[in-house]
Amino acid sequence: MSRTGRSTREVLEARLGHVFRNPALLEEALSHASAGRSRDNQRLEFLGDALLNFCVALAIHRERPDWQEGPMSKLRGVLVCTDALHQWALELELPRLLHTATRAPMGAKPLADAVEALLAAVFLDVQAAGGDGAAQVLALVEARHLAAIRSADASLWTRRDTKTTLQETAAQKGFPPPVYTLLDQAGPDHAPRFRVRVGTNGHTAEAEGATRKKAEADAARKLLDQWTDLEP
Repeated sequence: MSRTGRSTREVLEARLGHVFRNPALLEEALSHASAGRSRDNQRLEFLGDALLNFCVALAIHRERPDWQEGPMSKLRGVLVCTDALHQWALELELPRLLHTATRAPMGAKPLADAVEALLAAVFLDVQAAGGDGAAQVLALVEARHLAAIRSADASLWTRRDTKTTLQETAAQKGFPPPVYTLLDQAGPDHAPRFRVRVGTNGHTAEAEGATRKKAEADAARKLLDQWTDLEP
């Protein structure tokens, strides 16, 4: 039985709350470009990214009528970032379902992309059957994020959107905007490692991550921690 044979497909469908009428869409969503298949998940990922951003924005707009654009954008950034999608992928057990050219562990970005591809596959599958694909994807996104949207405050993105927090803190201190420098990139394409330095006004910090964005965020967090430690 293949890795995405009937039993594993049923488990994934149960977690998504959707049974695919067209299993080929599911196979496409779970096919990384490295697998060399005739159809990989890049086109679906493109569509899924737009659907995810729309559904998260719609839920935030509806649930937080007292918020302005700035906080809404920051919260959406926290909920649709690679780290959040990677965690969702792990809960869906995508590392063992994704078709790749190697059995080596996949990085965070390909798994995050696969979640977006799955959302697009659900949308297209429902639409093809005459249903409301957008409503189905919205239900999935709300099941995942509605509680966080309702309970969110500024501390959520201060902890997670560290790059924005660092930029705002540097401005408050009268420092120039932080500058991020890629120091090294190693590892295979499907599981790269990035090492980054961030600096402003003579203050620097370095970090490593599975994506450049993750490395930059961790470097920003380290620099913020340095400033916190220096405060009386």
